[in-house]
Amino acid sequence: MKFSKFGLIFKKFDWILFITVCLLIVLGLSLIYSVALGSKSEQNFLNFQKQIVFFILGLIIIFLVSFFLDYRIFIKYSVFIYGLGVILLFAVLFLGQEIRGTRGWFNLGFFSFQPVELVKIFLVIFLSKYLSDKAKYLGQLKYLLLSSLGVILIVVLVILQPDSGSALVLIALWGSLIIITGIRRSHLLILVSVLVICSLILWFFVFQDYQKQRIMVFLNPSLDPLGSGYNTEQAIIAIGSGQIFGKGLGFGSQSQLKFLPESQTDFIFAVLAEELGLAGIILLLILFLILFWRLFKTAKVLNDNFAVYLLISVSLLFFIQFLVNIGGNLRLLPLTGITLPFVSYGGSSLLVNMFLIGLVQSVKVRN
Repeated sequence: MKFSKFGLIFKKFDWILFITVCLLIVLGLSLIYSVALGSKSEQNFLNFQKQIVFFILGLIIIFLVSFFLDYRIFIKYSVFIYGLGVILLFAVLFLGQEIRGTRGWFNLGFFSFQPVELVKIFLVIFLSKYLSDKAKYLGQLKYLLLSSLGVILIVVLVILQPDSGSALVLIALWGSLIIITGIRRSHLLILVSVLVICSLILWFFVFQDYQKQRIMVFLNPSLDPLGSGYNTEQAIIAIGSGQIFGKGLGFGSQSQLKFLPESQTDFIFAVLAEELGLAGIILLLILFLILFWRLFKTAKVLNDNFAVYLLISVSLLFFIQFLVNIGGNLRLLPLTGITLPFVSYGGSSLLVNMFLIGLVQSVKVRN
């Protein structure tokens, strides 16, 4: 690549988006360090150090993808990529490591990763290619159902782990894309009916007892305030106690005294609210608003259908995870184990999210 081309890419590179992502990650690192400081656990400090390493690797990924990976190559290989995702999800059911009742990790010794995180990328690419080709035919039920088959296969494999949270995100991504693209009311009613039937099948034949308990406690938290409802009760206490400016990093009673479980992952928002207060929440919301604004602003000016769907899919994926995580912390949605993008601890999710940002940059610098 010629030097002049590097200069052009630097000029077109969305630095506002890049800086916003970095600020979100730094905010997350501050909270992860705060939790580790309070617990004084070697494992928690190790998590903080690992997250820094993942951050550095993610920065390298963003620039490599932006500079050297033309996003249009995925148009040709979208079906192959989808197939690779299915193989990984099959393999993890038999070869994966079980953690907290979910067989969803490959343990590589120095690093464990969830293939479902990679599958999020694969599904984004697959749906973007399919919808860019078939968007004008989605008024016909046949093409609508064809788009659902690929999603259903992946969702079933994810539920078998079982990982209902990731399955919910993938279904919500597909449903949101279909609604944005355009769907007849009659077809929407059919899909809703199918969704209700599938939900009943999942409830009676697939969901484990703890998953049912989470939903029942969400509907009525007083059912088990010291058991399944304990996590959300502690999260609400933490969020409410932060007030305007919070108690300060490292001084949150709920997170530091271990009343709040999974404080580095599922309940990182509650830690933020307790230790940085309403001011921290506003900062987080502003950063995510900038992130979504930059993504949609780029999508609006593109004349490549595949690129448009790619950016919309990435935006929706981030937004759904953002909504599900914060909704679970605020007891507005059931807890699903979905982390807060860029902020929660997790190497697999952070690297995948930064790859997606690199893909967005690849689209921007080549259009």
